[in-house]
Amino acid sequence: MKRLLCTILVLSTFFGLAQSDDVLAEWQHSVNKTSDNEYELVFKAEILKDWFIYSLYTAEGGSMPSEFEFEKVDVDYTLVGKTEEGKTYKKYTEVFDVEETFFKEKALFKQKIKLLKPDVNQVSVILYYQICKEVCILQEEVFTISLDGKQIVATTTTLDERSKSMTDALRLNLKNTEILQNNELSRDINKSQLWMIFGLGFIGGLIALFTPCVFPMIPLTVSFFTKQSGTKAKGVVNALLYGFFIVLIYFLLSLPFHLFDSVDSQILNTIATNIWLNLLFFVIFVFFAFSFFGYYELTLPSSWANKMDAASAKVGGGLGVFFMALTLAIVSFSCTGPILGGLLGSTTLAEGEVAKNLSAGMTGFGLAIALPFMLFALFPAWLNSLPKSGGWMTTVKVVLGFLELALAFKFLSNADLVGNWGILKRELFLGIWILLFVLMALYLFGVFRFPHDGPKQELSTTRKFVGLLSVGVTIYLVLGLTNVVGMKILSGFPPPDFYSFTESETDCPLGLNCFKDFEEGLTYAKTQNKPILLDFTGWACVNCRRMEENVWSDNQVYPLIRDEYVLISLYVDDRKELPKELQFDFQYESGRVKTIKTIGQKWGTFQTINFNAASQPYYVLLSPELEILNSAVQYVDVETYEAWLKSGLKQYALNTQ
Repeated sequence: MKRLLCTILVLSTFFGLAQSDDVLAEWQHSVNKTSDNEYELVFKAEILKDWFIYSLYTAEGGSMPSEFEFEKVDVDYTLVGKTEEGKTYKKYTEVFDVEETFFKEKALFKQKIKLLKPDVNQVSVILYYQICKEVCILQEEVFTISLDGKQIVATTTTLDERSKSMTDALRLNLKNTEILQNNELSRDINKSQLWMIFGLGFIGGLIALFTPCVFPMIPLTVSFFTKQSGTKAKGVVNALLYGFFIVLIYFLLSLPFHLFDSVDSQILNTIATNIWLNLLFFVIFVFFAFSFFGYYELTLPSSWANKMDAASAKVGGGLGVFFMALTLAIVSFSCTGPILGGLLGSTTLAEGEVAKNLSAGMTGFGLAIALPFMLFALFPAWLNSLPKSGGWMTTVKVVLGFLELALAFKFLSNADLVGNWGILKRELFLGIWILLFVLMALYLFGVFRFPHDGPKQELSTTRKFVGLLSVGVTIYLVLGLTNVVGMKILSGFPPPDFYSFTESETDCPLGLNCFKDFEEGLTYAKTQNKPILLDFTGWACVNCRRMEENVWSDNQVYPLIRDEYVLISLYVDDRKELPKELQFDFQYESGRVKTIKTIGQKWGTFQTINFNAASQPYYVLLSPELEILNSAVQYVDVETYEAWLKSGLKQYALNTQ
């Protein structure tokens, strides 16, 4: 379990880095008729040498197995028995501590089906699998199989009349849509958010520098470059190159997430708000925290570092410096891994373009790690001013452990909110955070110790200061819990104020009246002759909560929303299933059909097809006649949002004259 959790983060980011001009797996399919209404579907693949594909039945707890998705199963046909496989191989994997099953050179799958309708003449099947060598690449193969031997004619899937009708109901006859495209403001906000994520990554990297896995490496590595490179100039060049490669390596770790952008506009939102993924993050972060507390050590397989180190010594030159940088990334994982996990989690919580945010954050993290190696190479005399390694680095790890636990409960809160479980409500969440910061303060003041702490020593001034800071945070949380003060600094992290154990008059933010169905809100707006504030939001959307608690709550903004607009809040991550009679198939322009089963899927698709957007928060001003009143905005400040609302009111007044 330890090795599984510590490698999830790293292995999942490497899967898209391997690219090849060769076809890694060439697939074919065939069909055998076994009776009047039964068929055997056969899928074969020729696998490129040295690559392999995992079995459907590889051991649980290991690598991701292959998976078939049979479209219209139990509607047009039913599956008969389990999918059979051809020759497979088994090998024990030390990383996952399981025996894995896989195909090499050739893959073979057979699945029997029985028709439920006599006129069915073709079957569509999707195979999801990962093909691996040193890295793994996620792949998707789509099969359209003719059962009667006739050539498949590419046709657009025809929706039933009911689905067509419900799809048409999602499309709005918007007017003045060109206003949405002229949105310099949102682009500026996106740029500022990228810089903010870059800054967070840089801070995370600075924190990682003071951990036992990284800090002692600085003087050792700089001394190596300045003394072993022959000349001082060459040593400086190598140190600068070393720093550049560190930044490059951490940037490259974010690239696989860009592959998601071409799959589905809602996929990253779906991943970020998935209940089980948030629970997995919770478990991983708790695991990370206890590693920082010293109960166990998270390390990547030592053979990885040994191979990189050997490669560095063997090839030399610039490539050798690259392998040295890669070795640092591997050997420091026990300290940097949990911090990178926090960065990944924070980036996921920050709405918007997750892949770009993550690239910015990882680049900032790598730059912070690289800077000391480069600067001390340029100015080696500065090495004398570095503090000596010691027990203070253990204290840094423990403080990070408490912060990891606090972030872990944010992911548990996401799962609770999206699942509407009603367990981790605002009061309980804040109570847990209060307990964590109390324990942090007690640790810093020496009341208790952890297994990896050294001999007890007199408390340093810095440790006392951080302890007092933890006490201050505790008092702030207590005052926020008792509603003595607002909690704007932490807005977006605790559950919203209406998600409480105490009864609330409304389940809308700040006690506002809102509609959670567009048609109901539109009808009300027509009766009241008021413009609409359309709010695309999410239960697990941090920036949505920040906007509500920091911007909507403003004395100038709140009355505008309450009195001048009809608020329609559509939650795109609501996992409650629609009633069966309201579920339907939606067809994209590409021809792909998606079944809309949940409330969140409905409103997410509604946002995409009408506004060509998939991030939250996303605000649109509409008249009851569906005229766009202003450009859409996302995460903005109070002054900008107030001016935006007033501009919308002014445009509405002009339109109604």
